[in-house]
Amino acid sequence: MLRFFERLTNPYPEPEPGQPPKGLYRFCRYYMRGMEWPLLLMTLCSALLAMLEVSLFGFLGQLVDWLSNKQPDTFWQEEGDTLTLVGVVLLIGLPLLVVLHSLIVHQVLLGNFPMSVRWLAHRYLLRQSLSFYQNDFAGRIATKVMQTSLAVREAVMKLLDVLVYIAVYFLSMLVLVAQSDLRLMFPLLGWLVGYCLLMWYFVPRLRDVSAIQADARSSMTGRIVDSYTNISTVKLFSYSQRESDYARESMDGFLTTVYRQMRLATGLNVTVQCLNYLLLFITTAVSIYLWSFSLVTVGAIAIAISLALRLNGMSQWIMWEVSMLFENIGTVNDGMNTLSQPLDVTDRSDAKPLVVETGAIRFNDVSFHYDKREGVIEHLNLDIRPGEKVGLVGRSGAGKSTLVNLLLRFHDLADGQILIDGQDISRVQQDSLRHQIGMVTQDTSLLHRSVRDNILYGHPDASEAQMIDAARRAEAHEFILGLSDPQGRTGYDAQVGERGVKLSGGQRQRIAIARVILKDAPILILDEATSALDSEVEADIQRGLSNLMQGKTVIAIAHRLSTIAAMDRLIVLDQGRIVEQGNHHQLVQQGGIYAQLWAHQSGGFIGMDT
Repeated sequence: MLRFFERLTNPYPEPEPGQPPKGLYRFCRYYMRGMEWPLLLMTLCSALLAMLEVSLFGFLGQLVDWLSNKQPDTFWQEEGDTLTLVGVVLLIGLPLLVVLHSLIVHQVLLGNFPMSVRWLAHRYLLRQSLSFYQNDFAGRIATKVMQTSLAVREAVMKLLDVLVYIAVYFLSMLVLVAQSDLRLMFPLLGWLVGYCLLMWYFVPRLRDVSAIQADARSSMTGRIVDSYTNISTVKLFSYSQRESDYARESMDGFLTTVYRQMRLATGLNVTVQCLNYLLLFITTAVSIYLWSFSLVTVGAIAIAISLALRLNGMSQWIMWEVSMLFENIGTVNDGMNTLSQPLDVTDRSDAKPLVVETGAIRFNDVSFHYDKREGVIEHLNLDIRPGEKVGLVGRSGAGKSTLVNLLLRFHDLADGQILIDGQDISRVQQDSLRHQIGMVTQDTSLLHRSVRDNILYGHPDASEAQMIDAARRAEAHEFILGLSDPQGRTGYDAQVGERGVKLSGGQRQRIAIARVILKDAPILILDEATSALDSEVEADIQRGLSNLMQGKTVIAIAHRLSTIAAMDRLIVLDQGRIVEQGNHHQLVQQGGIYAQLWAHQSGGFIGMDT
């Protein structure tokens, strides 16, 4: 039965997520899709439970009057039907309603609802541009996803479950007390006014501090994760204390918000309790006064005082539920600022898959700049013929990597076009574009998975033999067989650690090369692809890369000019413009920037820019 209810809602909605809307209601409503009917059923169960529980207090007062006025020998005959009905409600009706409510809350909603929010948010964020992640902590973004998914669930469920229960419960109480004696209703109304005033004062302040706290918690997590991610750098520079101080600064900021929150909580707790004691005193005093003049029955007094005692117990629960509701609303508002950011780079509605037949690439009057600053690329024109091997050369900051990122459409152009086989890359599907391009970077980042998973990332459907062949061609097979991890996995099943930290730079780069070899895309980009390899291994891999480059259009970036000197054509960039182009011998004879770079490196300054 539990499994049946767990499967009533889908934790992994299939439709492609769009940009979540701004505004609290619309944002929560967006993530409620597919959860509407269990939320409504939960609300109905809560309302019925509240009314039935209050009706039991009414029966208690009636029972007190019966026991005071009726004779024991005729009591069952006179009230037997009512007693039987109440017994059925207590022993069958209420338990069944509680079971249904619990199944909906715990099996249908508590697990699946936040998971569906995480699933939709994660899939949307995966489509964000590269700059979105470059401008924030990865740990902070992940924390936003986790916090916001739980906060959406709590805000929606508390609003529809707890607040409905409270509202129906209190209204039922007022009706019940008014039926007993209208005068006993006024202390409850006075308590309600005082309680609402306290909520009006404290809850918005708790909400505001909660929003600040959620952001502070995300920043604290981001700083801690940043230290762990770059632990080798921390240890290399012996900056453990500096990182501790860096983390403590964010911890202090978070702790400040906690102190503010707890001060408000203390004030709210004390004032609500004083209000409750005042209600109990006034209700008891009024009841005794009216009874002394025979204006109310003992049963009515029992109802009024028992409900006042019930409110005394419930008020603490109500207080924290309402406070938590607004805290979660604050967290949702904070998370919304991250999760609802529009996508910088999007596919057109009529975008079609890129079809690569020859691999011709054309940069047509391309201009690009970061953050509306002066252009990094200015009016650049470049034609790369099908199958041509082109090397990009230039000083640091000349625009080499930016040009490659534009080809991959990690950013949209400010002006101009980039065409592949005559197709404007801004008009094709991004996934299809990147599927046709293989790339090996200098800063190789591997997934925290097995070696097998990392290599097969280039072609998930490849066979074991194809994977091993790619590893052999990348000169990686032999060292892979000797790998192991703390869990006892070896060879291709060994885990490589976060970003591949368990491997050397050369090992990471060889696995990355194997991954691209397996992908076998018609366009190949090499960004310092062999920079982390020793000379002997590099020579072996260069042979593999030469075979890989056959029949492909290749763009290679290298500071070590000897690795690209044999390219068909070398393009020299400076300040986002093409200033020289030709083969190695032509550029050396021109005596320009390339000749200067070559002279420095051949003079012993290997791998350094001027």
